[in-house]
Amino acid sequence: SVLLVTGAAGRVGKELVARVAAAKCFDVVRCATRGNADYVKSLGADEAVLFDLTDEATWRPALENVTHIFSSTQDAYIKQHMDFAKVLKEEYSGQIKHVVRISCFGAETNTNSYDPATHVSRAGAEIPLMLQHYWWSEECLIEALGKDKVTSVRGNFYMNHLLKNELESIKTKGSFESPLGACKNSFVACNDMGEAAAVIFQEGVERHGNKFYDITGPSPTSMGDVAAILTDALKTDVAKEVIPELHGKTIEYKEQDPAQFEKDFGPTRAAFFEYLQNGFYSRCSQDFYNLTGHRATSYFEYLTTPGAAGDTGLAELFSAQGALFTKGKDLFKDLASVAK
Repeated sequence: SVLLVTGAAGRVGKELVARVAAAKCFDVVRCATRGNADYVKSLGADEAVLFDLTDEATWRPALENVTHIFSSTQDAYIKQHMDFAKVLKEEYSGQIKHVVRISCFGAETNTNSYDPATHVSRAGAEIPLMLQHYWWSEECLIEALGKDKVTSVRGNFYMNHLLKNELESIKTKGSFESPLGACKNSFVACNDMGEAAAVIFQEGVERHGNKFYDITGPSPTSMGDVAAILTDALKTDVAKEVIPELHGKTIEYKEQDPAQFEKDFGPTRAAFFEYLQNGFYSRCSQDFYNLTGHRATSYFEYLTTPGAAGDTGLAELFSAQGALFTKGKDLFKDLASVAK
């Protein structure tokens, strides 16, 4: 058996690689990467292969003899992901036994019946485009391979994700901004997403094919709570090692004007963030416990405890991992034209 791990050096992929490599549940763990070969091999990968969703010439060499796929794609590449799924259908449907897809809940029409034309809190608006695309990313794999070969791990927003564009402010001003206000959301640890996927692969498609799991944190937290928990984490010896200039510092949250946030990152991301302001992502799911036998990781635990890949959430926060967005640049301005 050969597992192809896309996004292998990312926040979720690295944890998945470390766990399946340690479990020795595949003959070959092959990591798809665009330049992190040494890193993924240090996690236990057997092979590293060049793979780029924007370059179809890299797809087939990466898929040679592959039987299982861990599928994780950045939001902006939904068209390329759907094209990749078409290739799986046309050329590899008999070869691929199981795909585990990383996604997000809120627009799916298989386990639920969300109407894409109906926003949960804004009259006359659609479900945010990014959420619809997360469902499309699952749906195209189901169409390509059949539902019994697909499992989806649908996560809430990742812990630390909303701070990635605020690191300079945290370092220089001791504060960060966000438009979320007092609303609490059950942000999920990236490590929990990777652990859930690893358990699914270890237990097999017979048990987890055609299963779709919602993975969240163990309690909802506001951005004010996030600031307080980050402040507590910065008091620890872990912080002294990872980010010594912030050791013992107090971090404050400042509510950002939603209109300014939309100017910074564009209307597509701003529309998605409204779901983090209306309570849609406040609930906590039991699925992680049912998969692993233990509760989900809290934010303080994530920040201060090493995962299977060896780094803490504090190290991840102040690294380049997951730094996908730049103020003033709208990564999604052309996505409205993407069709199924």
